[in-house]
Amino acid sequence: MSGEFDLDDGVSEEGTLSEEPTPCAYTEYREGEGHAELPNTGAGSEGVEARVWDALSEVEDPEMPVSVVDLGLIYDVAIEEREETHATVTMTLTYTGCPARRMLTNEIREAAASADGVDSAEIRLVWSPEWSIDLVTERGRESLREFGLSV
Repeated sequence: MSGEFDLDDGVSEEGTLSEEPTPCAYTEYREGEGHAELPNTGAGSEGVEARVWDALSEVEDPEMPVSVVDLGLIYDVAIEEREETHATVTMTLTYTGCPARRMLTNEIREAAASADGVDSAEIRLVWSPEWSIDLVTERGRESLREFGLSV
């Protein structure tokens, strides 16, 4: 799931945002493969990767009590073992002008870095495939219903 997500938007390799989000910013969506593999919940992952997914599942959307994993915002977790163990989280947001962008990406990066066995983490923010309600897991839908939303 790497070639189809090549539209980074202001996130440096260290996972920090290099510029402020622009509400209503123009986003060029590209056709790509990999949407059928989403939502990705990390099911079947093992070891460090599984621990990163577990840590990410504890991060809730700031507007509603639903895990970012169950909202379908997390597309992939990649673990690279060099001298240290580094986690790269590929994710999206519900829309490009999300006012909680900086806070949410920082929380997700910190959660990934807090997993046992991880020394560092970064966020790869992408806009393709675009997020839709179809990416919300069944558990996420149940949480949204409990919160009072009809999905």
